[in-house]
Amino acid sequence: MSAAGRSLNIDPSTMSRRLAAAEAALNTRLFIRDNAGYHPTEAGLVFLGYAERVYGDVKSMLLDTCSEAEGVCGAVRITSIDFLFSHWLVEHMPALIEQHPNLQLQLLVGNQALSFTRREADFALRLARPQDDAALLMRKLGEIGFAVYGAERFADIPRQHWGEQPWLAYGEDLAEMAEMRWLRAQAPEAFYPVRVSSVSTLVHACQTGLGLALLPCLIGERNGLRRLSVEVEVLREVWLLSHRDAGKIGRYQAVGNWLKQVFADDSARLRGELPLAPPL
Repeated sequence: MSAAGRSLNIDPSTMSRRLAAAEAALNTRLFIRDNAGYHPTEAGLVFLGYAERVYGDVKSMLLDTCSEAEGVCGAVRITSIDFLFSHWLVEHMPALIEQHPNLQLQLLVGNQALSFTRREADFALRLARPQDDAALLMRKLGEIGFAVYGAERFADIPRQHWGEQPWLAYGEDLAEMAEMRWLRAQAPEAFYPVRVSSVSTLVHACQTGLGLALLPCLIGERNGLRRLSVEVEVLREVWLLSHRDAGKIGRYQAVGNWLKQVFADDSARLRGELPLAPPL
């Protein structure tokens, strides 16, 4: 109750009276209090679900009202896993800012689920089809290709001997990622000298020669590593998530269209397609 009061800039006693008034108006108990705090009843959970959507609609109303005066300016929050930002997307940002100098991009690194209803982010790039959100729009942008890479000392190892090599892998908490499932199938008895929690760390470990790694082709090709895979080993879908009302506001339209375009322009590089050999 105190935290809710601080969020609304009112004191806890006022919060308590407002909650009591809401329950009286509905003639329904919404919350039960115990030593740990307030817990919603079944009716309270239904109430909160609708309240969250109403809150999102009010936020959209305020944004839409101001959008005509704002034009393409102001803050836009994009969340993504780290390597898409640091190894690719930032290189395309100067062109966007040059076209819309009053934009302010806020880059949020992470892969956790965010609420578009509560406007915790404006856009999200995810490597899996997301769960439904009442305020969510989703669009498949393309695919990211993964291939096997290693330092120079691994360059001549044939595929049939990959399972005998040391491999760099993610931690147990990421064991169900598509990359880890592929690795278990390809090298079930592999020794993992190092486990990591980020793609960037995996790349750096691979550069030192600690072992082979299944990496996004986008990163492996530009870090001096040798690609051992002839074909792409794993393809993962990239989804763009946004609030359902984003298309009505100038700055969100601009950023959304830009994201779609850079993915389309770079689709072959993102998929890890090798250039065709020159004719003899």
